[in-house]
Amino acid sequence: MAEENDPKRLGKAERDIVALGIATAAIILFVATGGAVLPDVWRSLWGQGDGPNLFLVNAMLLNIALVIFGWRRYNELTAEVSDRRIAEATAQKLAETDPLTECLNRRSLTQVTQDLCALSQNTGRPVAMIGIDVDNFKQINDMHGHATGDMALIEITKRLRKLLPDHASLARPGGDEFAVVMAYDQREENALEELTMRLCQGVNQRMNLNAVSIDTSISAGFATNCEIPGLYDAWIDAEALIHRADIAMYHSKKKGKNRFSVFEPSMGAELRIRNELEYGVRRGIEQQEFVPYYEQQVDIDSDELVGFEMLARWLSPEMGIVSPEIFIPIAEEIGVISSLSEQLMAQAFQDARSWDPSITLSVNISPVQMRDPWFSQKLLKLLVEHQFPPHRLEIEITESCVHDNLGMVRSMIASLRNQGVKVSLDDFGTGYASLSQLRTLEFDRLKIDRSFVSELSNVESDSKIIDAIVSLGNGLDMPITAEGIEDERVLDILRELGHFKGQGFHYGRPETSAEVSKRLEKLGKLCTDDNSAKLGRRKTVHDLKFDGEEKRAKG
Repeated sequence: MAEENDPKRLGKAERDIVALGIATAAIILFVATGGAVLPDVWRSLWGQGDGPNLFLVNAMLLNIALVIFGWRRYNELTAEVSDRRIAEATAQKLAETDPLTECLNRRSLTQVTQDLCALSQNTGRPVAMIGIDVDNFKQINDMHGHATGDMALIEITKRLRKLLPDHASLARPGGDEFAVVMAYDQREENALEELTMRLCQGVNQRMNLNAVSIDTSISAGFATNCEIPGLYDAWIDAEALIHRADIAMYHSKKKGKNRFSVFEPSMGAELRIRNELEYGVRRGIEQQEFVPYYEQQVDIDSDELVGFEMLARWLSPEMGIVSPEIFIPIAEEIGVISSLSEQLMAQAFQDARSWDPSITLSVNISPVQMRDPWFSQKLLKLLVEHQFPPHRLEIEITESCVHDNLGMVRSMIASLRNQGVKVSLDDFGTGYASLSQLRTLEFDRLKIDRSFVSELSNVESDSKIIDAIVSLGNGLDMPITAEGIEDERVLDILRELGHFKGQGFHYGRPETSAEVSKRLEKLGKLCTDDNSAKLGRRKTVHDLKFDGEEKRAKG
């Protein structure tokens, strides 16, 4: 195949000497024989001779056939070579470009960057690369479908091309990533920042695609192959340039997305730490290094322990106990939050089965999990597998979950509440929940964000916001939990405002399962076996399933 597509062979075929020689010789012979035969034919027609020589006539006819054959053969070869060249050009284009957006692909981006970097050594014009990533693109695909996602990528490509200079090359290395590479004048280095800013602003506009309105933004980062201006010996190669642009782009995403960053050497160290954390989280799930801790929930009027909130902790062999503020965002971004959460809930259900049946368990649910249409089924399956009574479980979702997809969240909440699971709105007052959404979604409880509760410890602060939330809860007939109670002053103010379930460091730090068991044992609220833990359970469809299986086993 390589030989057939060899340009030299195609050139020889295009100039086929044999076919052209046959046609040329036939034409020469035709002229010679025709010069002898045609005059005799002409005289014969006028009755002035015996007619042409038959041998010469046959030779002339043969020459005509050879001319036709040679010429047709030559034209066929020329057409075949032309078709091959078109096919070759098409194949090369497909190999070098992204078929969806017609941008350069990863391979051709690398080649173009290498060529520009090599040229910059001679011309003194440095090369810049801008790495671009579409923010939350997976959410667009999940919510609106891949066809709409493809249309969004095409529209983003159009917007980028309108803003780029003619000498810039636009590439789509893969997925939702784009890259721009171009040579530039060192005296106009500030223009690179201006260009990158315009790209971010140009993409960050609403798209109307497939009867769907989509808000998009990009995170960008750029780097140049000139480490020290004016010192050409310090220039880096194409591979390092691409890597640095990726690092700067990732830095933008980490800082909150919808922005751009200029590469700095310190970013490389941050990326290495990030990669180590990502690897550690994946390994930690496999090795079950994540464990549940439990924070007490207390009736603030009677000081009675009524429940626990499960909090995740990472017992890393290298880093010790790692806070969820560090590993939860990473688990969400790399797509393992569901596995992590399910593993922790399975452990918590097993632990809570030994608690008194009156003690509840609260679990935080990530907004990423609430985008999974099968989340409620997965949770109910876990309850069945671990035989944990649904009425003792309370899941906590944030206001951002409600804002993302109201219809799907409403369906999930209804499904869970039908089976006895309680649903509370966490961090109330910090998000986007409206009064109509609160009425529509039928939450079982509101949780006041700790930022409002902690302000009560300040002598000059007032309780107007919390008082308003209490009034709202009373109006909607929703009990309230106050988190972040850290001293007696805050507790006294809350007691004056209403009836709460409270939690915070005032009641103690989060504890391990073993520490919780000791605490409950002292309070006489620890069941020594699973059978006694089942006392007081409400019957649900799952209980009926277990009862039927037990009867069949006995029968």
